[in-house]
Amino acid sequence: MSQEQETGGLMAALRDAESESWSCRAAAGRQLAAIAGQEEVAPVLERLLLDPYDTGVTQETAEALLQRRDLVGLRFVLAALSRAEEWWTADQLDGEVFNHQSWMIADGRLDQFVRQLEALAADRDAGVREEAGRFLGAPEAGVPTPVKRGSSADTSG
Repeated sequence: MSQEQETGGLMAALRDAESESWSCRAAAGRQLAAIAGQEEVAPVLERLLLDPYDTGVTQETAEALLQRRDLVGLRFVLAALSRAEEWWTADQLDGEVFNHQSWMIADGRLDQFVRQLEALAADRDAGVREEAGRFLGAPEAGVPTPVKRGSSADTSG
């Protein structure tokens, strides 16, 4: 693919990220995830991960970022998870990371996933640190370890 075609594809994806159609925004998220390391796409990916109108956009963008199986993709998703204001967006992002973890285990890549989380637990962004710590089950990351309902430690009444 020529540089001109790549630039045209990038411009089209950036345009589609603004579309009223959820499927166009989701397709843009999948396409932009492939080049997540490029500075100009970062704010667009963040916006798509936190799409206020359709969790399908959130799902497709998060899946594509996690399918990269690298620190960049996981960091984007954890950062969005830490900033999600709507419960359904947070739930969707949390589920995507959990599913990704399951796939990494099934593929024999649990060590790789844990190493990525450990690296992100020292990230400069406090939200990323907390989410990575939560997935690692580390209470020292500033996030309490979940307590099972009905246990003696459950004080919710």
